[in-house]
Amino acid sequence: MNVSGIARQAVCSSRRFLFPKYFRTSAIINMPIKEGDSLPSVDLFEETPANKVNILKLSEGKKVIIFAVPGAFTPGCSKTHLPGYVKKAENLKKQGVSEIVCVSVNDPFVMSAWGKDQGVGDKIRMLADPQGTFTKAIELQTDLAVLGGLRSKRYSMVVDNGKVVSLQVEPDGTGLSCSLADAIKL
Repeated sequence: MNVSGIARQAVCSSRRFLFPKYFRTSAIINMPIKEGDSLPSVDLFEETPANKVNILKLSEGKKVIIFAVPGAFTPGCSKTHLPGYVKKAENLKKQGVSEIVCVSVNDPFVMSAWGKDQGVGDKIRMLADPQGTFTKAIELQTDLAVLGGLRSKRYSMVVDNGKVVSLQVEPDGTGLSCSLADAIKL
């Protein structure tokens, strides 16, 4: 292709340049939440769709651990991830953690039933993100077709007064290493 052909293919607008099909750029770059960022003001649900919990308001003025799992009742989540936080909850709260929150892209009834099945009691708040609104807002979503499509990557974060102070996202999004209770970085 000659220079005039390339020039005809280049489209210039006030927002971005589009180049030939082998090289395209966009002015919009989205990034996942990171340490130092504030949580978005998003409602999650506890036990029923009527019980909204705003995740930003929940974390205001206190230290909160939020960990996410790809799905309630799934093997890694039920055998390792959630039980680890249940086991360590008392110790974590002695270290200044006010709340421990488990988030999953499930409905609130499923999260409530899973919490009862796992015996979380008042140690862990089981919050549902049924449409993935929070998960997408922090850009930690993944597509797991075998679990129904949109799900959360597996991660843990420590939030102090609404700001993320520590964040561990599993390298493959679903593994069980850096987001476990034993690896939490207070």
